Amino acid sequence: MTDILLILGDTQLMSLFTAAAFIVVGLFAAIFLDNIIKKIIGIAFIEEGANLFIVALGYKAGGVVPIFLPGMSADWFAANSAYPLPQALVLTSIVIGASTLAVMLAISMVLYKKYGTLSASEILGDKKTQTLAEKNAGDNNE
Repeated sequence: MTDILLILGDTQLMSLFTAAAFIVVGLFAAIFLDNIIKKIIGIAFIEEGANLFIVALGYKAGGVVPIFLPGMSADWFAANSAYPLPQALVLTSIVIGASTLAVMLAISMVLYKKYGTLSASEILGDKKTQTLAEKNAGDNNE
């Protein structure tokens, strides 16, 4: 354990543990909870845990902003600047996560309007309701 602390540092290690906790809680919610909104929140937790994990991997203790300014030597800049790639990946992931979250919430609204519930077991186990294709086929026959 001491070797890991020497390599990673306290801040980075705590961020990695927090990211793991986010992912575990999100997996629990997405797999074991019945309410679709709770499943969506679990998926959001997984996304944020992955983002935190990427940021924690890119953390550099004492790192400076990765913007090369006049007067800086290239060697000093390369040795002391933070890694910009994880930051760019996380920014992209946040935008993608927000849009997928919006789509999941829109689909859950449609499911609630159709079935009157957000219980996944009731929606998947309900054999009395017709699918959209069966409704359209029935409308064409009349």
